[in-house]
Amino acid sequence: MKKILIIAMKSMELKKNSEVSLLLTDDQEIQKLNKIFRNIDAPTDVLAFSMSEGSHGSSLPEGIGEYLLGDIIISIETAIKQAKLLGHSLEQELTVLLIHGLLHLLEFDHISTEDSEKMKAMKRKKY
Repeated sequence: MKKILIIAMKSMELKKNSEVSLLLTDDQEIQKLNKIFRNIDAPTDVLAFSMSEGSHGSSLPEGIGEYLLGDIIISIETAIKQAKLLGHSLEQELTVLLIHGLLHLLEFDHISTEDSEKMKAMKRKKY
């Protein structure tokens, strides 16, 4: 996963010293986090917490936000279910979720049609 993340970050032309924290967890733990941070009491596949969004961004020293991108949390249990449902490997599903989380850290969102289309294209790219 680290190799895929490095390749994706390079292809997105992020600063060389950029950092992302990655946590692989289970449905129970991601559900707790989803409830706390999104008020949704259900497991999800991926959560992303950007260091440049909300209260985090305002507390970072100038320029640091360019390097400390944030946290990506992926539920392995949900990834396994989705891989089976979609008929592809767990590795491919984890790659899609990792890229999806990274795009959220870069402030892409699925709410705007333009961002949604860009996110779909980036997730289809081979890393």
